[in-house]
Amino acid sequence: MITIGIHKFFTSLNDLERIFRAPGRFKFEEHNVAAHSWKVSQYAMFFGTLEEMNGAKVDWKALYEKTINHDFAEVFIGDIKTPVKHASVELKQMIAHVEEKMMEKFIMEEIPSEFQEIFLERMKEGKDATLEGRLLEFSDKLDQFYESFAELKRGNTDKEFLIMYQHALTKLLQMPLPVSVQYFRTEILKDVMQEDTQINIVDLTNEVLNKTK
Repeated sequence: MITIGIHKFFTSLNDLERIFRAPGRFKFEEHNVAAHSWKVSQYAMFFGTLEEMNGAKVDWKALYEKTINHDFAEVFIGDIKTPVKHASVELKQMIAHVEEKMMEKFIMEEIPSEFQEIFLERMKEGKDATLEGRLLEFSDKLDQFYESFAELKRGNTDKEFLIMYQHALTKLLQMPLPVSVQYFRTEILKDVMQEDTQINIVDLTNEVLNKTK
């Protein structure tokens, strides 16, 4: 008889450290999925605090569970580039369906039965219409913004990072989180544009800002 234990789940966490984001492109800095998930949880902690200070009620347990687990399914399929994943609505839905089914299969085969229902809930898609789901989406996109910014700052001329920077910035400014978006626009972007960068971040940023006023 094969005994199912939590060991397989714990060892799979090491695999997330070996899955690198934006694969196949030259990068000055490599970022893995495990580190990305941790950074997303930190961004969400800050912006959740900001929202709470402005009257919102944050379910912190749900927020942390959503952020730290949101990319675990990449242990099965790797990191798929954003332009590919969003090439069409149909493709995005297909990828999400594959991730969901592989996650379910993993839980049913590798997680002890007494924990399976809990894991099925915690590992499901976290980007939804709740405040916590929107904070996850905002924070996830913010890390993409910072990863592309770090490359442009050091002079990486790969066009993909130019596109990634402006795409992430546009999405951030359009998120239905007025308090967080306003803080990002007036405080964070101000600091971003004051940085000494190899590529003209001010022009790239203003181009997006002028379109999203």
